[in-house]
Amino acid sequence: MGKAEKEQLNRALTAHLNTIHETLQVLDQSPPSNSMEKVTWSQVIQIGEQVSKQATIGAPTFFFFLDFLLLVIASSACLTAGMLWNGESPQAKEVEENVNSYFNVLQGFLLLSHGSTVGAGPTLSSSIHESVKHVVDCSFRLMKEHVSLYGSHDKEKKLSMPQIVGAVWEACSALKKVPPTNVTAIGRAMTQVAVSMKDVLREINELKPASSNPGDETSDNTPSKAESKPEDDDISDDDLGSDLSPEEMKVAQLAHGVVSETLVVIKELIRTITGMLKLETPDDNGKFVGSLEKLLKMCQGVGAEIDEIGACLYPPQEIDAIKLALEKMSSRINEIQQEVESFPTSSEPFLEACSGLRTVLKEMEAQLNCLSATELTTKVQNVAVFN
Repeated sequence: MGKAEKEQLNRALTAHLNTIHETLQVLDQSPPSNSMEKVTWSQVIQIGEQVSKQATIGAPTFFFFLDFLLLVIASSACLTAGMLWNGESPQAKEVEENVNSYFNVLQGFLLLSHGSTVGAGPTLSSSIHESVKHVVDCSFRLMKEHVSLYGSHDKEKKLSMPQIVGAVWEACSALKKVPPTNVTAIGRAMTQVAVSMKDVLREINELKPASSNPGDETSDNTPSKAESKPEDDDISDDDLGSDLSPEEMKVAQLAHGVVSETLVVIKELIRTITGMLKLETPDDNGKFVGSLEKLLKMCQGVGAEIDEIGACLYPPQEIDAIKLALEKMSSRINEIQQEVESFPTSSEPFLEACSGLRTVLKEMEAQLNCLSATELTTKVQNVAVFN
């Protein structure tokens, strides 16, 4: 196995890698026109199943349906790796033909995936692009490894091929989990916002009041922290100041109510938009999808304010920052409701959830104002006594 053959394989591989990179760049810069006929994921899968059945009979030549492409990519990966770990020594021509075939299929896969983004909004397009890129990245790794192992006697390196092939299979399989519509994609993104809010709620639940009697925390036989730990030990959770005063616990409880009600609003919003699948048509010139994308950004904004409130609950609590976050939330909720009310269908549970959230927002704002007034009075009294 000569050096010239290895160099030729590397040149062929580099050419294919460059072609795929260029294809990706062109497709990224050339979004498909809405006037093009969109092939849905369900249609692709249905036709792909028929094509993949024919693949078991003879060598098919039709490469423009997703399921078949996934089958060929993954099967080609197994064929490639099989030659490497079964002890055979393929000829350079055989390896090059295998690489050529694989990249031809991958190129067709990219073109089909691009066509599936007709009418896709930013959220769905991002999901498709992410999954496709994962397939490409895994394919690149597989082909690079395939070529690098030509003429190699490194058994350990060859044993890594099953894992690399497995990554291709997983990447191809993950494509079936790509949301088929804009509504589904945006609904999943909103669900992620809700998951983040649940994390904040969990953190609030973990806050605890400061002990009124420090002596209760340790017994006479328990060594103090200074005695039991070196000074340069990592800071423990107790040292972070997560114990709250009664006033601070009151604020945390109010925040718990706000986060809980916000979760209800987000959940009802998700139910509302997922019930609007029939409204997503190519005839509206993206207006409906645009409204959903706008709603998603608003929800993500609310999620950011919830994160801010959660961070401000640790002592010393930042009351002014919490007030500002509440004001922004109130404004965003009004905008979300107005956007939802512009749809032809209405959702009473969603409107009720918004009303419930406004109630707890106003309650928390009022309580924070009372706490601020009380704190100011206390400070004035302390100054008077000092003077």
